[in-house]
Amino acid sequence: MRNKCDHHTAQELAAQSELALRVYTSNLLGEESDLVLHGGGNTSVKGTMKNVFGAEETVLFVKGSGWDLRTIKAVGFPAVKLEYLRKLGELETLGDSEMMRQLRLALFDPEAPTPSVEAILHALIPYKYVEHSHADAVVTISNTPDGERLLKKIYGDEVLILPYIMPGFVLAKQVAEATRRLDWSTIKAIVLMHHGIFTFNDDGLVSYGNMIELVTKAEDYLRDNTAESAITSSEYRVNKEDAQQISSLRQAAGNLFGGPLLVSFDGSGRAAAFASLPHCGELVTRGPLTPDHTIHTKPFGAVLTDFPLAGLREFKQAYLDYYKKYAGSDHTSLDSAPRYAVWVNRGLVYLAGNAKRLHIVRDITQHTVRAIQLGETLGGWQTLPRKDLFEVEYWELEQAKLKSTTAKAEFDGKIALITGAASGIGRACVREFVAKGAAVIALDIDENFEEEMCSNSVLPIRCDITDSIAIERVLLQGISGFGGIDILVSNAGAFTESQFIDSIQDKNWEQSVELNLNSHMKVLRACVPYLKNGFDPSVVIVASKNVPAPGPGAAAYSAAKAGLTQLARVAALELGENGIRVNTVHPNAVYDTGIWTDEVLAKRAAHYGLSIEEYKTANILKKEVTSSDVATVITLLAANSFGNTTGAQIPVDAGNERVI
Repeated sequence: MRNKCDHHTAQELAAQSELALRVYTSNLLGEESDLVLHGGGNTSVKGTMKNVFGAEETVLFVKGSGWDLRTIKAVGFPAVKLEYLRKLGELETLGDSEMMRQLRLALFDPEAPTPSVEAILHALIPYKYVEHSHADAVVTISNTPDGERLLKKIYGDEVLILPYIMPGFVLAKQVAEATRRLDWSTIKAIVLMHHGIFTFNDDGLVSYGNMIELVTKAEDYLRDNTAESAITSSEYRVNKEDAQQISSLRQAAGNLFGGPLLVSFDGSGRAAAFASLPHCGELVTRGPLTPDHTIHTKPFGAVLTDFPLAGLREFKQAYLDYYKKYAGSDHTSLDSAPRYAVWVNRGLVYLAGNAKRLHIVRDITQHTVRAIQLGETLGGWQTLPRKDLFEVEYWELEQAKLKSTTAKAEFDGKIALITGAASGIGRACVREFVAKGAAVIALDIDENFEEEMCSNSVLPIRCDITDSIAIERVLLQGISGFGGIDILVSNAGAFTESQFIDSIQDKNWEQSVELNLNSHMKVLRACVPYLKNGFDPSVVIVASKNVPAPGPGAAAYSAAKAGLTQLARVAALELGENGIRVNTVHPNAVYDTGIWTDEVLAKRAAHYGLSIEEYKTANILKKEVTSSDVATVITLLAANSFGNTTGAQIPVDAGNERVI
């Protein structure tokens, strides 16, 4: 672990305010995924603020609940009245919901973010700066049978080591009791078994530095006493049979989840090595790296073999048994779908309700698997009993979130495959589907689009969709990335050179038919097996106004698009029994696409004796049609609002006299 603090920058920020320095060092901690993941950990600084009467009050600036240390700003540190917090710490008991109510009552600004559940503990620690992380190395060592002894060996007397207890008020009381007669100047930190580490100091740079120093000692111990470099193997790549099994697994897991979800396969060297361990299935059932992760990943994973659906059923029963054993009358069961699984002799599988949560599950699971492998070399991976894990997963505060109504995005958990995704209508569709919550497999032949478009929600893959073998190959990548296909937007195409029939060239005709018709058939054919396992599956074909109203000189383009429309009609007839809807849009005069350069627009407008603006709005409604307009119609057709529509042909042309 490297100390990333730039002392010149730190001094300048400290001169501005203690909070400015607090933000800076918090961001440094947040950059280290081996310290905190996705909102984990918390930091604070004690300071003063003037109240409405002009009097100074001592406050605790503490990380707001839900904020991420990696990106947190000053506004993410609500000021909480310090003496109020310390008095709360003197109470004998305080329920979690009441504690959160009291924390809001203690806010200096009632409109500020809700303080971290650890605010009382931060207040009780008698130093200005406090950092708390779930450092992988520290927690890994604590998750072994001899963990406490090993940590004492590493740290000696400079760290106070305490047994695990639930976060919140009870943890604050435990620390207060354990340090009642302690000389705080004799320690640099407190380690909470199975949970994490706190460091503190009146100097913000020292407090941050102590965190880095102590975590580095734990990392050094692991490096010197384990063989991490050997924990890898060759990468595993899914084949067509695997992809179909992943698609079927996603469908079945979605039924347990209560709706569509994403499934991602990880066949990397580390994941494949873990999946090849003789007892990998038993290891994923022992528990998480830290109990806080159960909120994201559940307390244990699933075990999948050559028949993944059997493993899914076994997980469901194991989870229901776990719930029945520990649940009280005030609990509400969560869904029984796993969030991660080991696929024996293949790799790891991650499951989540949307792309953001999938990224979180992937990160946490990868850190957990690494920790498990290291912990095994130190005597065995041994986490908290399941009763303790249940208390975190079904924490009162989390149950309150469950019972509240949170609106989901329209396409959360759904997967759209879009061809011709690099520009124009295809690119607009990518934006529109992602904005509505979908994960997108984006295909295009453009050489540069992958770097521009890659995100947690988009898997861009370069592909020549006239090549059947290339299509099959990229579908394996797409299914590995997100788990299936619910929506196909078959959009790729090009307007070939204008030629009259008596002079049309074979090459021009063949190129148009190959791209504007044949490629769509090849993509649709390859996607059908996955669409059959999709949630509310839908296909939208992007044809053209030239189908109902062709123009002279466009025979190659018009005939190919007419054939494409006929293909869509037959597909609607054939696939309807599988619940797959197939609809077609006919755009016209969409000028914000790659083929319409400023030069071409000016030339065409001049040909008709019109200005560019007049040319762009030469339709019934006198409106310009954009790629976004077409994408909006496509997403509507793919949505449940058009769930009873198939075989339709929708013009997106602002009104064309010849079409009407």
